[in-house]
Amino acid sequence: MGILDDLKGKAQRLVGGNEQAIKNGIGKAGDFIDSKTGGKYADKIDSVQKGAAGLVDKVDPKPHAAPVDEPPVAGEPPVAGEPRP
Repeated sequence: MGILDDLKGKAQRLVGGNEQAIKNGIGKAGDFIDSKTGGKYADKIDSVQKGAAGLVDKVDPKPHAAPVDEPPVAGEPPVAGEPRP
């Protein structure tokens, strides 16, 4: 597993089930910055808020697991190099 897969998995676990709370936080942070800048950058802040909320929506809540090998058929040990029946 690469570092990007590891980071993606961590993001999925953090976001899972908390999508609305994260979006609310994004909105509040943007509104706070907008109030401190006097609305000067409102269009840019709104754009970033929409983009960040879109990323939250794109996160798959279920991390993709590595494929699991099938167990051997009862009574027959697996043979190396041969496909399973």
